[in-house]
Amino acid sequence: MTTKQLAYAAELAKTLNFNRAAENLFISQPTLTYQIKALEDEIGFPIFERSGKGAALTPAGEQFCTTARNILAELKQAIENGQNFNAQYRENINICMPVRSAVYFLPQIMNAYAEKYPEISVTPYFIYKGYLDKFLSGEMDIAFSLEHNLKRVHDVKQHHLFDSRIYLICQKMDKLAEKNSIHPEDLSGHTLMVGGGSPPELRAVQQRLILSGNINYFNSPNHDTTLTNVAAKRGICLAPGFLNDHNGEFAWIPFNCEEKMPCALYTHKSDKRDFVLAFVKEAQKIYQQNPDFAV
Repeated sequence: MTTKQLAYAAELAKTLNFNRAAENLFISQPTLTYQIKALEDEIGFPIFERSGKGAALTPAGEQFCTTARNILAELKQAIENGQNFNAQYRENINICMPVRSAVYFLPQIMNAYAEKYPEISVTPYFIYKGYLDKFLSGEMDIAFSLEHNLKRVHDVKQHHLFDSRIYLICQKMDKLAEKNSIHPEDLSGHTLMVGGGSPPELRAVQQRLILSGNINYFNSPNHDTTLTNVAAKRGICLAPGFLNDHNGEFAWIPFNCEEKMPCALYTHKSDKRDFVLAFVKEAQKIYQQNPDFAV
């Protein structure tokens, strides 16, 4: 099995037409037919069902082609990363987080770090789900996380970064947006969206508001859905400051409460490389210089 055969199968799965797929791949239709048949013979099951109208994916073929596309995408990224690395770097640091805003000052951190360690590459990965699994499996060198997520993991090292406050998110035209700080009584009569994988500190605040009996609420499955509902004037929400992408679409007003969400960078205890710890220290330094960055 070759990567070229995987690419051929992925293209045919997209077009479901041998002639069109061959044209897109700049090869002849007989060549494509031969390579697909050779691939199917090697793996032991048909990927496509042939007919006079073209091709259709078999159930096994559909699963195979989905995996093949993922493999090709990862291979492309690996080659590009390797080309970048080979050009000027001797080492690389992989850092992962759920969203770009989680480490808001990452560009500044990378620039400051590059001045001291020009031979070290830093590669950020933004993975909404499962990013901590990639870190814990050793694929990533550094991970951003709320501290409660890795509290009971013993083979990682915690480096506190900042305490994320809780903010009210509403439309900029909402009268709530005129306030400098939001108190629980300000939300009386409003509809609050809750849930969506909220951290425990945020859930505690949401629960207090619900138990007060002064607000309406409904469940929202995730942050993106919640923001869509805010834009649609279906309600307001509370969110941790590290989710603020600072694009100006919504008003983010500090919510008056004691709860904060400690956020940290994590490294592996077994990782003794000085330049990895130097990156973490650079990040901590910049956040110490900007304690109110999310306001």
